[in-house]
Amino acid sequence: MKIFLDSTNIEEIREINKLGIIDGITTNPSLIAKSGKGFNQILKSICKEVKGPVSAEVTAESFENMLSEAKILSKISKNIVIKLPLTFNGLKACKHLTKKNYKTNVTLCFTVPQAILAAKAGATYISPFIGRLDDANVDGVQLIREIKLIFSHYNYETKILAASIRTKNHVTQSALAGADVVTIPPKVFSSLVNHNLTDKGL
Repeated sequence: MKIFLDSTNIEEIREINKLGIIDGITTNPSLIAKSGKGFNQILKSICKEVKGPVSAEVTAESFENMLSEAKILSKISKNIVIKLPLTFNGLKACKHLTKKNYKTNVTLCFTVPQAILAAKAGATYISPFIGRLDDANVDGVQLIREIKLIFSHYNYETKILAASIRTKNHVTQSALAGADVVTIPPKVFSSLVNHNLTDKGL
């Protein structure tokens, strides 16, 4: 299972990346907006620091504007992955961009049928939101299990990227469910290292 950081904080990313085990980064416009820095500037810094995939999300809702944003984002770095919402236009854009050899991450997935549509559209990654489903009293990890099973039946190449990770247990359960990638906020990532028995052993 690959580990991505879900962050736009370049200082945090640099510090954790010193471990040498971070495979990629996921970002979203709201995280970047909170930083108060320019969208492209932050993405350029992240892409220089982490050589793996860096998901950059479009904010447009129309098909044409999604494509326009995708072209701009892709010019930032070769490792940019275009993040698209799981909407009708998002899927349409995913299919179009896939044909043009763009890598895509279809986000805000909450059901198996949505994941199937994303796979059919050629998404590089599908991002089921575990934590948000748990908030709604739905088993988010079960969705990962079901998507994994169905993808294996039909040999879909789309990778399952477990997102909205809130706890250490989410990481464990996502791995057990067969997620290809888990994207983890820095606070949760830091908690993975720690255990009171480790501290006592030291």
